[in-house]
Amino acid sequence: MTTTIVPADPTRPDHLDAIVRLFHGYCDHYKTAHTDDAIRTYFTDRLSACESVAFLAHIDGAPVGFTNLYPQFASTTLSRYWILNDLFVAPDHRRAGVAHALMQRAEDFARDSGAAVLVLKTHVTNDAARALYESRGWILANDFLTYKAVFS
Repeated sequence: MTTTIVPADPTRPDHLDAIVRLFHGYCDHYKTAHTDDAIRTYFTDRLSACESVAFLAHIDGAPVGFTNLYPQFASTTLSRYWILNDLFVAPDHRRAGVAHALMQRAEDFARDSGAAVLVLKTHVTNDAARALYESRGWILANDFLTYKAVFS
């Protein structure tokens, strides 16, 4: 099995088809649902406008996972940073190094783009994800509290 990671190209229908299929699996985990058209439009718009960067993982040419990053800026450090917002590997391809490969690609991308940091959030009960992040040397940042105003 050969794992390859490629940037998602919003002009390639096969990339968008892969994102749609994988994103449904991601949404299942979070107990949300969206139509194929809504997912395709969202990712086409974000990727085309450079509001997001996504990477697709393939094993022997078949798409099996993705990650999605959003750019942000920190005025206190006068720098760019990236949020690794989404990471998903199809259940039948987990524990095969795909998530590690996706994270490595995201880390390389963020570093190469001149970012000061790459951050992510995960649910406190997501033990498998937390173990993955910690195994890669990520540290739990507990220097800020997260508040939110919910509008919908």
